[in-house]
Amino acid sequence: MNYGQLKCFLTEKMRMSHIYQPVMIKKLLRSKGFATDKEIAEMLLQFDPSQVEYYQNITNNMVGKVLRNHKIVTKERNYYQLDGFGELNKEQKDELVDICESKIEEYIKKRGDAIWKHRRINRNHIPGTIRYEVLKRARFRCESC
Repeated sequence: MNYGQLKCFLTEKMRMSHIYQPVMIKKLLRSKGFATDKEIAEMLLQFDPSQVEYYQNITNNMVGKVLRNHKIVTKERNYYQLDGFGELNKEQKDELVDICESKIEEYIKKRGDAIWKHRRINRNHIPGTIRYEVLKRARFRCESC
């Protein structure tokens, strides 16, 4: 495929039912012509606001709530602040980051892929827009619960 053929495909022949094709081509162009399926998927994810909204709700209704209750963070509007951050020196921050990374690795090692298994079991792909509408209708809580 040369420049003219690719340009013709993009401008005249490509039929789009979603943004997937140009996103993938753009990723390949920016990555010297090569990219893994995971890298392309991550690029597609950047364009999916339903996933960002999903994790914003996780942040506010689960993680942020727990950390606020423990007085680790405070929240004002949509901003979180680590309490006492200004009193930490660089070495302390680095050590705390290392502890966080260790905790993440330990949890993943202990649970393996099981930490995401609830998203994979017997499930076919559900388009992000449908998933978002279902979650929105349920106020971002499990309807079964």
